[in-house]
Amino acid sequence: MEKTGVRRLGVLFAVILAAATALCGQGTHGPEYWRGIRANHYHVPEGTSAIALAKELDGYLKLSDSELRDEFGYSILAEWILHKSVFSREELLAFEQEWRGNLHAGIGERGTDTIYLRAFSALCLSAIAEREAKAPFLGQTRYRMLLDAAVNYLNGEKDLRGFDAAHGWMHATAHTADLLAALARHPLFRKADQANVLKAIAERLATAREIFAYGEQDRLANVAAKIAEREDFDAAGFHLWLVEMNNADRAIWKDSPPKLEGLQRFENDTYLLNAFVAHVSQGEKAGEAKKEVLQALGWR
Repeated sequence: MEKTGVRRLGVLFAVILAAATALCGQGTHGPEYWRGIRANHYHVPEGTSAIALAKELDGYLKLSDSELRDEFGYSILAEWILHKSVFSREELLAFEQEWRGNLHAGIGERGTDTIYLRAFSALCLSAIAEREAKAPFLGQTRYRMLLDAAVNYLNGEKDLRGFDAAHGWMHATAHTADLLAALARHPLFRKADQANVLKAIAERLATAREIFAYGEQDRLANVAAKIAEREDFDAAGFHLWLVEMNNADRAIWKDSPPKLEGLQRFENDTYLLNAFVAHVSQGEKAGEAKKEVLQALGWR
């Protein structure tokens, strides 16, 4: 019995030691260290490994602490991906694969802390997609996997919280919109993809069961604007998408009074279309799409 007890204590000690080691491994640098990197224009400190620091920052994406998650985890990683070129292609591909997989972690949950990892993985993937748009490195297969994951995640996410006073941004819909906007600029983005993404946007607004309050419609409108500004823009497909949206929204007013869910969809759609006009008005392209949307807004 004594030997058994010793063995049990040994096992317990090993478990505690492993847990302590894991906790220590989650963050070996304090907030002041990361604030120093930001203050120094995001330069990687001399004598340190960018990938080692990045893995530490990567662990912050799941945390409810907004400074660690957003101001350090996302912000530093995005800066290093987009402007500092501190990662190799292999390292970027590894991050892309990990973050794409994170979109499934706890998917379907509402009101839990799993939202942070999904939402901020989507935002980090938007940095990957922006880097890809400037200097392609994903390749066709990985690009299409990322596009499919983004489209599926847009409507698969059930936790639509935008901001929390205690824990900061969640904003999964807006983050996914940023990812799709970057992917829509890519030469590998096909005509069929235009229809799929526009459909996903309409479904997200139709199924939200709330009026988005943190600019999500504007970020989704930016995706539609990027599509309308493409040289291979499918004007006929866009027209069909707009007609279907208008028909669905007109049907809402057949009920008197209109049902709340229908009104929520109507407001989200109207906000989206107004924001679309604002986005395309900044450039010289998408004139016909802008004209159609303005006509659609005329009766709203």
